[in-house]
Amino acid sequence: MRHRKKFNHLGRKSAHRKAMLANMGSSLIKHKRINTTLAKAKALRMFLEPLITKSKNDTMHNRRVVFSRLRDKYAVTELFREISTKIADRPGGYLRIIKLGNRLGDNAEMAMIEFVDYNTVYNADKPAKKKTRRRRKKSAKKTEATAETNTATTTEEKTEE
Repeated sequence: MRHRKKFNHLGRKSAHRKAMLANMGSSLIKHKRINTTLAKAKALRMFLEPLITKSKNDTMHNRRVVFSRLRDKYAVTELFREISTKIADRPGGYLRIIKLGNRLGDNAEMAMIEFVDYNTVYNADKPAKKKTRRRRKKSAKKTEATAETNTATTTEEKTEE
């Protein structure tokens, strides 16, 4: 029975799978986006998102834990220096998977996996900071208009008297 075993083995032995995910993770950290199969992208997201969460707290212990999984000194440095500062306010969901269609050779589902904060196409149309709406300006205009009509009626009343 496979109860509570949702880990995708990807048709590989554990050493091969761990090495492949470490290589794909370091490539993703260095290049910010990679193309791979959909199953590998989903497995990579499960592998890498906890490591990105650990990078938010820059301690020696967290660096050693991430290095033991990634096995690439430059990728760990990049993750803790640049990526962690960019995703500091995000509570999760650091990676985005976009389906690309099927591969010509073997009809495998292909996908692009990328960091959410590094995509300029999706983030370009969204403003960096939300503008707050203030009702006071509208009400101030209305009060000015009513004040002008009140002053106009009072001047008319004075001229009539």
